[in-house]
Amino acid sequence: MQRLYHFPACTNARAPYCIQLKRIRLSSINSVDYVDCVDSVETTLKQVFSAKHFYIFLLKLLKGKHNLSQDELKPSEARLLEESVSSDYKTVNIRLQQGEYQYELAKGIASFQLEQHFPDVKDLIKKLYGEEKTNDAQFIRTVQTILKKMEKSNIVRILPKNKPWELQRYALSSFKFIDVDKNLVILATPQQIEPTQNLLHSALSPQNMPTAKPSYIKTKILITAFIMVISYTVVLWSLLQPIIKPIIFMPAFSIAVVCSLILGKLRAHSQK
Repeated sequence: MQRLYHFPACTNARAPYCIQLKRIRLSSINSVDYVDCVDSVETTLKQVFSAKHFYIFLLKLLKGKHNLSQDELKPSEARLLEESVSSDYKTVNIRLQQGEYQYELAKGIASFQLEQHFPDVKDLIKKLYGEEKTNDAQFIRTVQTILKKMEKSNIVRILPKNKPWELQRYALSSFKFIDVDKNLVILATPQQIEPTQNLLHSALSPQNMPTAKPSYIKTKILITAFIMVISYTVVLWSLLQPIIKPIIFMPAFSIAVVCSLILGKLRAHSQK
């Protein structure tokens, strides 16, 4: 006598880990073995996704605030921006006329700086010429060459990279220039600059200067240390078992290593 058994269908999220099982006929002798096999697969999959979700949650918990603050200006960058918006006319030895690349690039940098952001070359190209142009390597090199000439003419400054693999960012030395043809070039009106100046004055005031919060750092250290201890405990428990289950060992070991690295950075930061 035969009976029908329905295997659980795979969801889209589980597609990389399993093949969707169709309705099949099983003999009464082997049906129990197949059921146990399916239950084992389902349990394993649940462990995989639980570990994956926990790992993602951990990274968001430990790095979330940092990610949110990536676009915030450093004190040195805020001072540079304040200097450029407050600067008087600067005489330069190239032309800055509408329709020319150097004028468009200067205008683009100005619009970014009014939003308290220093753009890289791809930010500028995307804003001025469309996202498709950001994939044109030759066009990117052309724009970088023009920006380099603008730097030599003291129109723009190249900022230090936050990370070695990032693109160079650019800042204007002023919002007002006298070009080689003696034309007065104003990249933003006083009305456009005023809100940015007010924000910068507030941000650069001594009471509002960004400082590390000891209580926040201490809390982060405690949370990281707690998760690290739990992870190493799970690793040790896994090693003491007759059979080491990679599905338990690997996520716990990875989390423990990540927590150790983050804890080291946090302690070094707290001692500055």
